[in-house]
Amino acid sequence: MSAALWALVAVPLATGALLAAGGRRADRYAPGAAVAASAAALGLAVYAAAGRPTAEAPLLAGLPFGLGAYGLSGPLAVAVAAVTLAVLVHSVGDMGAKEPRARFFGLMLLFSGAMLVTVTATTLPALLMGWEFMGATSWALIGFRWRDPVRAESAGVAFVTTRAADLGLYLAAGAALAGGQDTGRTGLALDRLHEVSGPWLHLLTAGVIAAALGKSAQLPFSFWLSRAMQGPSPVSALLHSATMVVAGAYLLLRLQPLLAASGWGDDAVAWTGAATALALGLVAVAQRDLKQLLAASSCAQIGFMVLAAGATATTGGTLQLLAHAAAKSLAFLVAGFWLTALGAASLPALRGAARRNRLAGAAFTVAALSLAGVPPLSLWAAKDVLLAGALAHSPALYAAGLAAAVVSAVYSVRALWYVWRPPGAPEPAHLPAAAADAREAGEGSARPTHTTGAPGRRPGARTLPVPEALSFAALALAVAALGALALPGPRAAVADRIGARGEAAPYAWEFALSAALALAASAAVWARGDRRVPVPARLTAAASAWLGLEAAARALVVRPVRRLAAALAAFDDRVLDRGVDGLARGTVRLAAGVDRGVETALDGAVERVGAASRALGRLARRPQTGQVHTYLAQAVAAFTVLAAVFVLVR
Repeated sequence: MSAALWALVAVPLATGALLAAGGRRADRYAPGAAVAASAAALGLAVYAAAGRPTAEAPLLAGLPFGLGAYGLSGPLAVAVAAVTLAVLVHSVGDMGAKEPRARFFGLMLLFSGAMLVTVTATTLPALLMGWEFMGATSWALIGFRWRDPVRAESAGVAFVTTRAADLGLYLAAGAALAGGQDTGRTGLALDRLHEVSGPWLHLLTAGVIAAALGKSAQLPFSFWLSRAMQGPSPVSALLHSATMVVAGAYLLLRLQPLLAASGWGDDAVAWTGAATALALGLVAVAQRDLKQLLAASSCAQIGFMVLAAGATATTGGTLQLLAHAAAKSLAFLVAGFWLTALGAASLPALRGAARRNRLAGAAFTVAALSLAGVPPLSLWAAKDVLLAGALAHSPALYAAGLAAAVVSAVYSVRALWYVWRPPGAPEPAHLPAAAADAREAGEGSARPTHTTGAPGRRPGARTLPVPEALSFAALALAVAALGALALPGPRAAVADRIGARGEAAPYAWEFALSAALALAASAAVWARGDRRVPVPARLTAAASAWLGLEAAARALVVRPVRRLAAALAAFDDRVLDRGVDGLARGTVRLAAGVDRGVETALDGAVERVGAASRALGRLARRPQTGQVHTYLAQAVAAFTVLAAVFVLVR
């Protein structure tokens, strides 16, 4: 079984590396190889999830590289592999022959493989490696068309923002080591992080929360997801559904015992998730660009998962995660098809898009109604299961989550109203912004930033390629089927599978209340259409601009850091460099002085010693004649004198 687990992560990573390294020469074979690898990964994920294997390999002393498909890891590995397969099948028809297919499919497989490592990791070293590689490949995918400076800048903003939050994971690893965990026995096992003692537990919790909120685009990090929309639509579909953007929520659900052990982490996480679900839901309502609406809705829907992690509603959070993976990937893929076929990005310009191809329109309707929480689709039931945990945690938290669920219905049905409205229908007289919408529709057709860029597809085309039709149908069926998991029997099986027994279950009145609110909000939005709600212009502008989060980050973080860097650079140039130069000049001058003073004196002394030695040598050579008898006579004379002196002295 452990071999299947190693193969699960090795197949997409190895295939992706080969395709990415093959370059344009491998473009012809890339789609088939990528789909085959992702299908194999899906089969291996199902097999591993059923068998729940574990695997371990030595990495560092006392810190092994561990993988496992038990608990929450198994279902999520299946979701990652299934969504990857659907997105890659769609991309076969979406990515034109002139596109760098090998690089695209290779990066997508590398990204998926990194996510599989992340969700199956059982030790912090394995988690860190998958987490980092996933972030790097996401940067390459968002900036896939890197020749466009706007896309390249957006990829950089997304990468730097998530990387700044990812530092929390390193902080958590350091705290786990310092907190006295027996690394030789546990290897920083994720399931035992809550056993860290003392103040290190709080530092560990803070690091995990910061990394998770940043990766899942929760407040205050949400703005990077808006920038990530500059990538191709298949990238958005994969990134937003079951991979990178839900990785933080998955980590919080996985480490729920750690949040509870800290005494404060569960409340902080629950309220952050509720605030994000409500605030970013309102941001989605204010958007007039389809992909931006879907991006804001991703933040909001993931907010429910984060809320579930803090409210000890792991089963509800898991159901929300699985249902969101299918619904959001389907919504993004259909949106990508429309944006490419029509050459438009704004909602007014997409009027009638659902009527041009009924299969695409029906698929988007299923995804949107699921996001709206309309029964019996999957996200309706999932929200009720997690909101039951919120109610047991705090009635105020339940009220906030229920309000966010109503907002979900508003933005989802608003998008449906646009795409199903006949394109030639006259605007109602009560729409004060009809002229502005018409202008926006005209401008939308000229916007290139949100199209997938697949060559050869004409604007206004009604043709739906077979690979895209298959992916739409499969994901729509998955969205409809996943709603059954919230029924008592399947829900209990899911709870048993992920080890979340004994959690609060929703009462019948909770299902009825949420369904009634979702249906009422949906009906009101559909009847009202695009009629503007009397909201102050400043609030509308703030919501449209994602609450000014990116501007705030630039003002509060980026600019001060740049100023500090400039000040340090100036200190380096004006103080340190000048000090080093002055020290060097002083050293040269000291050396010159030594050369003139000490060196001259030493040379003179050496020369005088040499002269004296030469003089003594000349004196010693004077008595030398070269005749032996002369030396003997001199020696006898000398010994005679010494003997006389000795006798006289005694």
